[in-house]
Amino acid sequence: MILYIAEKPSLGRAIADALPKPHKKQPGYIEVGNGDIVSWCIGHLLEQAEPDAYDPKYKQWKLEHLPIVPQQWQLKAKKDTAKQLSVLRALLKRADSIVHAGDPDREGQLLVDEVLAHLKVGVRKRSSAQRCLISDLNLAAVRRSLGNLRSNSEFIPLSTSALARSRADWLYGMNMTRLCTIHGGSAGFQGVLSVGRVQTPLLGLVVRRDLEIANFQPRAFYEVWAQLKTAAGEDFKLKWKPSASCAPYQDEEGRVLNRALAENVARRIKGQLGKVLRAQTKAKKQPPPLPYNLSTLQIDAAKAFAFSAKKVLDTCQSLYERHKLITYPRSDSRYLPVEHFAQGSSVGVAIGAVDQQLAQAVANADFSRKSKAWNDAKVDAHHAIIPTQKSRATGSLSRDEGLIYQLIARSYLYQFYPAYSFDERQLEVEIAGGLFTGKSVQATDQGWKALQPKSKKSQNNSEQQRLPSLKVTDVVSCIDAGISDKMTSAPAFFTDATLLAAMTGINRFVQDVELKKILKDTDGIGTEATRAGIIELLFKREFLAREGKLIKSTTIGQKLIGSLPDMATTPDMTALWESRLSMIAQRQFNYQQFMHDLQQVIQQLSQAVDPRSFIGLKGEGKKFTFKKNSRRTSKKSTKTKRSA
Repeated sequence: MILYIAEKPSLGRAIADALPKPHKKQPGYIEVGNGDIVSWCIGHLLEQAEPDAYDPKYKQWKLEHLPIVPQQWQLKAKKDTAKQLSVLRALLKRADSIVHAGDPDREGQLLVDEVLAHLKVGVRKRSSAQRCLISDLNLAAVRRSLGNLRSNSEFIPLSTSALARSRADWLYGMNMTRLCTIHGGSAGFQGVLSVGRVQTPLLGLVVRRDLEIANFQPRAFYEVWAQLKTAAGEDFKLKWKPSASCAPYQDEEGRVLNRALAENVARRIKGQLGKVLRAQTKAKKQPPPLPYNLSTLQIDAAKAFAFSAKKVLDTCQSLYERHKLITYPRSDSRYLPVEHFAQGSSVGVAIGAVDQQLAQAVANADFSRKSKAWNDAKVDAHHAIIPTQKSRATGSLSRDEGLIYQLIARSYLYQFYPAYSFDERQLEVEIAGGLFTGKSVQATDQGWKALQPKSKKSQNNSEQQRLPSLKVTDVVSCIDAGISDKMTSAPAFFTDATLLAAMTGINRFVQDVELKKILKDTDGIGTEATRAGIIELLFKREFLAREGKLIKSTTIGQKLIGSLPDMATTPDMTALWESRLSMIAQRQFNYQQFMHDLQQVIQQLSQAVDPRSFIGLKGEGKKFTFKKNSRRTSKKSTKTKRSA
């Protein structure tokens, strides 16, 4: 008998539908027509044991117990899913072979693997287990996946990486949270001061941004514009580019801070002739953006609809599990398998049926056009989020589901449209010894951009000036000159979109130059599956608060960051760990070394925390008692992703 173990019941039912009938539904599993059985987990059936499982004394939170480092890691059955674990225990004893059908990501790989290890499945049976990667719950797609099984042993590094992440989050979070909460309690704070490998550097980003805004002092700066006319009577404007001799009057970004200097330049050029030093027009193309992974979808949905990361993820899960209209949503990939290309026209038909607003876009698509998105070398366990071939009656989706589906569908259709083509024209003109420059863009073929909804920004871009066609040595007249009085502006507060972008592009916030290079092409901090939960946790802990679309740090969040050493609150260390976790998944780094380095860092940080720095938290927080389950995570999610 073959035992298929899915990650959740909905996936289990989809697998059973693709297997021989008749089916017999039993408590916790389905027996199919040929005698094989499909069962499932319900998210994580196991969780890391609490510290007091290792020693009862850890029920009390005391400084002398820290750091807590298990010598032999323990998992325990989750109470609310213990019955399903028992079902799997019995089925595994009967099974001749196993098919692992966890979600096609790092966490999904570990979720089933840890059950097999915990239930002590024999070495032979475990080593012969096969892996089924399902990204689309529709019948035809599931059948294709079942016909393309791989050895589960191929994915051991992926599981090891997820295990390292899980244990790292436990070690770091448990020890640092206990340390800070104890110090905070001694200073009069009444709540939990949770610290995490990812959540705390993320909070640090927001706190530092808020402090930068609060301390910002605006400065005036000046731009000089030359109003020019060609011999043919065409009017256009160019901006002054200060020379090196003006450096004493500029800030670090090259802005002119001295109005007298700007006035002198404007006075000198007015009424003078100018000579064209450079006139260049280049034909350029911009290929369509790649299809979405979860983070890019969350960022675009936040910009377009002000949706939180959690709202986007929840909506995607509904589109995937309930409606079966999109592929697996927790993906970090933006590429597609080449074999999917042949399905383009049928996916297009489904898109037109689900969203009539996109019917014309489908009709104009060229499904023989292949973008760079189809690339087997870039696809491993999962691929980009795209619509499935399933259609559904228009109006059957909620408003939010319709909006997210439309984003995903439009992104997919981009792949069957030509590149956006445009002419980029650059001019440099010398007037009275000063250099004036300008650039304009003129679309020649809208290509994929024709599918984009019209926005104020696109309208403004279409209204920008079009520079005249000139050649070097042509002469123009400066008929007027003006000065733009401007003020430097403070950085913007974070929003859902920019905070997610910061997590995925964390190298921009890393201080270490060498580390910045290493992290440039990595996935940032957190994972596609955990980022939304990490952000929500910071709101739950009252470290962050919303003001409309803006995300700001609270007094508690600011005090916590001020109490910790920089190494714990900046992204450098965490980003490096994320990079190493990815390297473990690719067999390029060692699990033991990762855990050893982590323990050393925890020791260093613990010694660097100053108890006196928590005094400012007196009277803040919600009343807290030092009990065993004070760090227990929410059980609302069927899949307990590590909150980091």
